[in-house]
Amino acid sequence: MLTQKEVNLLTDLKKCEEVCVQKYNKYAQSASSPSLKSLFQQISQKEQQHLNSIDQILNGSVPTMNANSSSSSSNNNSNTLQQPSSQAAYYDNTMNKQNDAYLCSDALTTEKYVSSDYNISIFEFTENNIRDVLNHIQKEEQEHGKAIYDYMAQNGMYN
Repeated sequence: MLTQKEVNLLTDLKKCEEVCVQKYNKYAQSASSPSLKSLFQQISQKEQQHLNSIDQILNGSVPTMNANSSSSSSNNNSNTLQQPSSQAAYYDNTMNKQNDAYLCSDALTTEKYVSSDYNISIFEFTENNIRDVLNHIQKEEQEHGKAIYDYMAQNGMYN
């Protein structure tokens, strides 16, 4: 049984995940680079999985972290984000690069915030299995941030 505080925290996390799904879908459509579009689509799918996990917890069941989860160090990386490639040759248009840089910067800021939100929330839960799920999601949020940072660094967008 969840406490009221846990329900409130999960409701906040759910809202974060809903915004992330919407944002990454929109950004996938707005990005100029095919590689960045693909990265945003992949992240959107992971954010939808996070949203589904939060919904399950709110509905009284705790999702299991199985072999397909990226928390397993021996997994086959089927759920790992595909590393973005450099799009330096693609960015012949300065406006396209500026737009994609803005999308990346905003997405990276979002990932920092969401990861921090999970970090704080984890400590408020009494059940270890729920804490494990939230910790797993937080780890994936950090992976999203790393993938976005890598894209930015490879394309001269990170100062």
